[in-house]
Formats: sequence, C-alpha cells, structure tokens
Amino acid sequence: MENKYLEYKESVTKRFLKTVSAFANYEGGKIIFGIDDNGKELGLEEPVAEKLKIEEMINSNLKPIPEYELSIHNKSVILEVQPGKNKPYFYENKAYKRSDTSTVEMDTFELKNLIIEGINIDFEEVKSRNQNLEFLYLENAFKKELKIEGLNKDVLKTLRLFNDKDGFNMAAYLLSDNLEGVGIDAIKFGQSINEIVKRITLTNGSILKQFDKIEEIYEDYYVVEKIEGLRREIVEKIPRAAFREAVANALVHRQWNINANVQISMFDNRIEIVSPGGLPSGITKEEYINGRYSLLRNPILADVFLRLNLIEKFGTGIIRIKSLYSDYIAQPSFVVNEGSIMVTLPTIDSIDLTENEFIVLKYIRENGPISSGQVVSELGIERNKTIETLNSLKNQGIIQVEGHGRATRYDVVR
Repeated sequence: MENKYLEYKESVTKRFLKTVSAFANYEGGKIIFGIDDNGKELGLEEPVAEKLKIEEMINSNLKPIPEYELSIHNKSVILEVQPGKNKPYFYENKAYKRSDTSTVEMDTFELKNLIIEGINIDFEEVKSRNQNLEFLYLENAFKKELKIEGLNKDVLKTLRLFNDKDGFNMAAYLLSDNLEGVGIDAIKFGQSINEIVKRITLTNGSILKQFDKIEEIYEDYYVVEKIEGLRREIVEKIPRAAFREAVANALVHRQWNINANVQISMFDNRIEIVSPGGLPSGITKEEYINGRYSLLRNPILADVFLRLNLIEKFGTGIIRIKSLYSDYIAQPSFVVNEGSIMVTLPTIDSIDLTENEFIVLKYIRENGPISSGQVVSELGIERNKTIETLNSLKNQGIIQVEGHGRATRYDVVR
C-alpha cells in the first residue's frame, strides 16, 4: 500500500513531478508507474518509451535535477528518488513535501529550513542579528562547573559561539542574557486540565537560566519530604535526573527556528515534555526510541550542555531516561510526530522484586509480549519457577496475560 515513501501511478502525467520534488527534499522515495491506488499491477503499454518520457520530464522540469534511478519490472516503470544534496528542489517554482500519502506544497518556514540545510549550515550557525550580546549567566555556569576565570573571545571561539568573520551566531544568542521571546511554557494542572494551579512562561534570558528555573518548579511539586519518627527523607516522585535529561534534550535538540516554545505539562501522576520539531532528517522513530542515533540538530548547543554536565554523551538521553526508570513499575513513553516529540515521565513507585522477577520483567519490557516457553529457553529459568515468577508479577499488577493455551502471552501493564 502507498505510504510516505511510496506512491503508485496508473499512467505517466506531470502530477508525479510534485512527488519527485517532495522525495528529493526529504528522505527520498519510490514511484511505481503502471499500478493503481490499490496496488494492482495494470502495466504500461510501452514501458521503455514511458521510461524515457519520465527521464525527460524530470530533467526538464525539476530545478536542480535530483538524483534518481529508473528501472523496468514486467510492464511497470520504477522511479527511485534519492534524498537530495542540493535542497530545495523545485517544480514550477514551488517546493513540495510528503504528508502521509499526499504531496503538498511546503510553507515559507519549511522552505527557509531547506535552504539552510541545502547550503550545509545548521540554524544555530546563522549569524545573530543582535551582536551586542552578554553572557553573565553562561559565564557563571562555566565558572561553577569548570572553574574557569571568565568567558573571553577565545573561549567563545572554542565553544563555536563566535568567529571573526560573522561575530556571534544564533547558538550564542540562545545562550546569551539577551534572548527574547522563545523558550519554555510550563503549566501545573490540578485534578483536571480545566484546573490550572500555576502557569509560567520562560522566554527571556539564556536557555540555561530557563533550564534552572524550570527545575525549581519541578522541585515545588515533585520533590517531597517524608518524616518517619526521627528520620527525614527527601523523595523524588519523578526521578530528577530523568526530568533534567528530558528538558535538556528538548532544549538542545528542538527546532529553534519554529516559532513555538517547549511545552511542559505537569500533572499529579506525570510530566509531559513536548519539543517543537520532529526528528532530524536521517533518523527513524525506531532509532530515536531505542537510543541508537547520533545525528544532532544543534551540535553547538549540545556541546555546551555536555561541557556543563547537563546532558550525558551525545545521543544517549533516551537510554539514560529508561535506565533511571528500570527499577519502577511505571515507565516513560516517547511519541514522535512529524512536527514534535513528546516525552512522558510518570510518577514512580518502588517495587521489591526477587532476582528472578526482576530478570523476567526486564526481558518482557525489552521483548514482550512473550510466552513462558521463551522465558525458559532464553533465560534458562526452569519451568516451574518460570510459572511461579510470571504468576507473582501478574498478581502484583505488573504484567498482564493475553490469549489462552499455547497462545498465552505475557506483557507489561500499559
């Protein structure tokens, strides 16, 4: 069936050229001529002639000409368009993108992004309009964390925030005390979304200052003090390190030239952090969620956050967040949309598991739903002990049973 990267055409008409523009502007894709919308192969009467016609139409109407390959299979013609290196690609002076199975014209904002990408420059490297920048907050952060004496031009050059030709770039502006109009929106809800306990908008001053301020709000609602007799204990209802990692990643990896703020919605049982902009081109949802990615949208910002120990190694944020929840029933979730990424951090409850229960639960989380036979064969736990362990996890409400008989499977409770 058709999808974002595959389109069927019964015949060769100029309409396919919009899709060629869309594929070349993003991740590439395939068009098969001689197939109807339902995937039924109809064939072309003269596939060789149609192949030459497609080639001539692309070369005459697309500017610049994208990389592509044409082949014939039975009586169909297959056109494979590669992701372009000289974006944007225009058809009749318009640039296109894919939206699910449709091809649509991109707006001015998206076109500007492609132009920046096409000249091989990140948005954070673009020259800042404001060249009268101050860095008191950034300087204090470096003094505290790295024990440096101050931020002079040489240090700013090392951080890639300044160069002699263009001066300060957009990364410098985002880290400066002069930042205005963009940052974080945070809302603490009560019993429902109709009850707002507190709302704060942080859009002025360095994003480092915004990061520290939002952590203070986290402390107000998710760090509690428990007193039992003479013992006083500080309890984090949501792991602080997971919250810091999620917010830092939202600031570092977001698309900054979108006119939107990072949205942080705080509920009694969870925090939702929404970052503007989807994944960078070249990263799949699976690679992101599994923590197997290294492409950075804002490498300059990432380097500063890394030096200040606000994030761990590049591309390991998701892995770290998951590991911080490994001993708890509730698990974080990650939703990737075309224009945003949402991380949900649930409140936690400690669980006291046996060694076998911990091993089996971890295996189900990574591989579920699974059968009892898989536990026996993969983990080497004898059968009676496996059934005992699975029943214990089920009785604690941690896992659930799906199916019956040989089709019985075990999965974590969602």
